[in-house]
Amino acid sequence: MAAPGAPLRTLRALLRELRHAAGRSYRDSPAYRHVLEAFRAHRVTSEKLCRAQQELHFQAATYLCLLRSVREHEALHREYHGRGERSPQEVAGLVGFRLPQQPGGKG
Repeated sequence: MAAPGAPLRTLRALLRELRHAAGRSYRDSPAYRHVLEAFRAHRVTSEKLCRAQQELHFQAATYLCLLRSVREHEALHREYHGRGERSPQEVAGLVGFRLPQQPGGKG
């Protein structure tokens, strides 16, 4: 996982991933409310310095990485999951190859 960027950027990306996971009603989900409450509770103000801000930001970035990885894994699984027996031509096409043509027009 890369080093976390700005907390606001992480928050926006995290909410975007929650929207992908939950659909249109993501704002009604407990995860959405929890993320916003946690970021509001750990923000730095002029009156106090929050020691747990970096910890919260790191946890949020880790959770963001998890959500992205799950979404990308599901997309790859849908694309490449076995659908039964495939012909050699289909298998070669999946990995970007073409089968050689046989002499005499047999293939």
